[in-house]
Amino acid sequence: MGTIADREVPASQDRGALAKKVIILLDHWKLSTEDQAALLGITASNRAALSNYRRGKPIGTSRDQYERVGHLLEIHKNLRLLFPQNRELAYRWMTTRNKAFDNLTPVEVVKELGVSGLLMVRGYLDRAQGQ
Repeated sequence: MGTIADREVPASQDRGALAKKVIILLDHWKLSTEDQAALLGITASNRAALSNYRRGKPIGTSRDQYERVGHLLEIHKNLRLLFPQNRELAYRWMTTRNKAFDNLTPVEVVKELGVSGLLMVRGYLDRAQGQ
């Protein structure tokens, strides 16, 4: 299967749907605009990109952005599997302090470490899932 980044760059229409999907996810996590931008690897001042993605404009073609989006969607999938009866906990988890991350929130880990932070958070959840 692999991550989304392992596949060919999808068509513009698919990239637009992907953009909308990840923005909806970031909204469910109740992240600030600054945090949303950080998780997607764009500058906090680039609010236009977030607005464009919200409207379904195709997400950028950079490998970094595809990897980030793929990891974010996998994190979400893991959280939904870990907390199937508690959607609110699944959505709140990314902004909750965690001893496994030196009492930082997963969002803070990603903001501090970038893609490495995403991999760390995803790896933690993969292990929690027994993967």
